[in-house]
Amino acid sequence: MTPSSSRGEDIGSEAVFARRLVAVAFADIVGYSTLMAEDEDRTHARWMSMRREIIEPRLRAHRGHLVKSTGDGVLVEFASVLDAVAWGREVQESIRESIAAADGPGRHLELRISVHLCDVIEEETDIYGDGVNIAARLQEFAPPGGVIVSETVYEIARVSIDLEAKSLGYLKLKNMATAVRAYLIDSSQSDSIELLQTRNKVRPSIAVLPLQNLSADPRDDYFGDGIVEDIVVSLASLRELLVISRASTLVYGARQPDPRDVGRTLGVRYVLMGAFRRSAGKVRVSIELCNVDGGACLWADSYVVPLGELFEVQDEIVSRVVAGIAPNVRAVELREAMRKRPENFSAYDHTLRALECIHSLDRETFMRARGLLQQAIALDPEFAMSVAWMARWYSLLVGQGWSEQRDQDAAEGLRFASRALELDPQNALALATFGHMRSYLFHDYDSGAVYLDRARSACPNSAPAWVLSSATMSYIGRSDEAVRYAEHGLRLSPYDRSLFYSYFFLGLAHYGAGAYDQAIKWCRLSLSENALYTATYRILSAAMVGAGAVEQGQEIAQAMLRLEPNFSLEHYATTRQPFRDERTGKTYLDQLRSAGIPD
Repeated sequence: MTPSSSRGEDIGSEAVFARRLVAVAFADIVGYSTLMAEDEDRTHARWMSMRREIIEPRLRAHRGHLVKSTGDGVLVEFASVLDAVAWGREVQESIRESIAAADGPGRHLELRISVHLCDVIEEETDIYGDGVNIAARLQEFAPPGGVIVSETVYEIARVSIDLEAKSLGYLKLKNMATAVRAYLIDSSQSDSIELLQTRNKVRPSIAVLPLQNLSADPRDDYFGDGIVEDIVVSLASLRELLVISRASTLVYGARQPDPRDVGRTLGVRYVLMGAFRRSAGKVRVSIELCNVDGGACLWADSYVVPLGELFEVQDEIVSRVVAGIAPNVRAVELREAMRKRPENFSAYDHTLRALECIHSLDRETFMRARGLLQQAIALDPEFAMSVAWMARWYSLLVGQGWSEQRDQDAAEGLRFASRALELDPQNALALATFGHMRSYLFHDYDSGAVYLDRARSACPNSAPAWVLSSATMSYIGRSDEAVRYAEHGLRLSPYDRSLFYSYFFLGLAHYGAGAYDQAIKWCRLSLSENALYTATYRILSAAMVGAGAVEQGQEIAQAMLRLEPNFSLEHYATTRQPFRDERTGKTYLDQLRSAGIPD
């Protein structure tokens, strides 16, 4: 097939073309000239039959459009990459089935198919552009019966489709100055491809579009590129999100498309888009997070910061953006899960519902979380997030004093944390939970600190990793670090449902430093968010006694005993008393005793 070439009319100094982003696919007959020379009538009849019975019906099924026929093939386009890939695979599978069932004489027709995502120039009966040429040249590298896709298409499709693909490396295409990386899809796969309608079976996905440069100088583009790159990397380390690679979103350039179109094309649920302007030593960045279903804006923010050091500015913006995205995505996903019938729940949905039960800390509600997590694990035993939260559930079960078999439950929690790390060694929640349990429940502070360090390294934007690290720093007497870690965790999670944890651990850090007034302040804030977390009462009552407000400390202690009536200092001192330093631990227990906690 001869590739298309760009064209346009000379209308003076300006040429205006209608452009749009589409997935284009070429299908080309293998050995067409030879087949025509051998039996022209039969070859043409078989090609027309293949178009009529296989190519065009599947094109309609996947909402594709036939741009043109070139005699020995077709050029087609799709609004969605996923539809284009699905069409290519189904066409090749149907042709193989047709060949297997055929018993007549003569050679059979086979196709090569290529798929590429690109910006095209649209005219009445054709589309043009370098991307169209790339797609045409790519199909020459596909084997008979194969589907070859560009890197951009592969990175998008593999998020939502179970692809077995072989990298072909960078291919030098005829008459193309730049090599193109491509992948060969194993088209022998006959599994049905579930597209956007069944996205509830995977984690939420997000695409970060290039930022619009509103500055006067186009040389500032690098600044926006740096911010986007950092956002993508930071989001990618949050294991509950699937992030489309930046290479797949560069095709949008400086345009600000409709989020719904982006969702259809890239197969994502969320789109992050925005703009920036640099001027007079400052940079203004505006960002909005959109849900592709309806295009609604879920969250938006803008920042004006001194330009200063470029990387510091980028870090500040990225940390605030990620802090806004993660909890808002979780909130939307939870609302969607709540609307579904139980038989339609995915492992992710069950996990979200379990988190609601866990964070409530109402004992009866909390206990239901275990069943939800068990169902999540049964649905997808390889989903590390569910397993990691099961470990966290056991940690809280023991910490709240609700465990009737403390040693067994602590060991079970550690087993789940270990299993989560087997599934995903870089899972920050699993690393942080494992480290915290080693430190808090087993008093193995040194190895706990190692895993907590790994958690922060694996995902620098994980609020639980920083907050739980703060706890261990408090236990071993490194109070300054404990305060810094807790404050950083709080900045990363300013909207989260589990905010009371962040407030509590910041109060704990200040208590360990002997700053009782600050400890009281943050523990009170924690209780205002959730009055059922018993650890908060213990630190608050001890801090009250330390600050000289003994009567108030006693009132707080009585409130804790109403929640945990079997609590005793003797048992607590040998199990959950967290401080490694003997003097700090003794002071803490003496203050609780002065607050009226029984031995």
